Amino acid sequence: MRSIILTLIVTCISSISFAQIHEVGVFIGGSNFIGDIGRTNYILPNALAGGLVYKYNLNPRIALRGNYSYIPAKGFDVDSGNPFRQSRGLQFTNNIHELAAGIEFNFFDYNVRELGITYTPYILAQLAAFSYKTPVSATGSVINLENSFSVSIPLGVGFKGRISDHLAYAVESGIRLTFKDDIDFTSENIAGVIPDLNPGNGNDFYNFIGFSIVYTFGRPACYAEPE
Repeated sequence: MRSIILTLIVTCISSISFAQIHEVGVFIGGSNFIGDIGRTNYILPNALAGGLVYKYNLNPRIALRGNYSYIPAKGFDVDSGNPFRQSRGLQFTNNIHELAAGIEFNFFDYNVRELGITYTPYILAQLAAFSYKTPVSATGSVINLENSFSVSIPLGVGFKGRISDHLAYAVESGIRLTFKDDIDFTSENIAGVIPDLNPGNGNDFYNFIGFSIVYTFGRPACYAEPE
């Protein structure tokens, strides 16, 4: 009996370590920026964004997730519904490269490699590091930029489902909470150089909404083995 129990434990540990379901894929969608220049809509994409995603499914409810995202950040005052911003007429363009890792939690027991529940809504919480251009000085009316790095907290919601034994889809929307206020080039380093461009009044945000396709491989571990 002891040998049987020990064998089952070792099998489970081995299965958890080496036989979990992995998912790799791509996602594409739109991004929008919320800051001191441009529109203030939280979800209204104005640029094409995309990236790569990897998931390691711990069980039918929880997956560890990492992703790389390329997210353009753009703002145009002429598109804003704010009369002051419209009259100001400023604009900016920045490019964000982001690496994020965190947890994806499914509301239903979900296993893309088995029949049963083949879809589920989910929530996402991550910690990310990202690079972008920040203003460091100004020469006349020309803003001088350099690469900068910071962290953000991506939070999102989504819906995913099974296409086939090895393919799944997801639709997701997520916002990145940053601790920076210079993604749109509003900075004390260049305050007053360009009319009406002054230090911002709050941290910047950027949002992504899009669609992903993932390929799954591996086999279910102990939790999903048929009895």
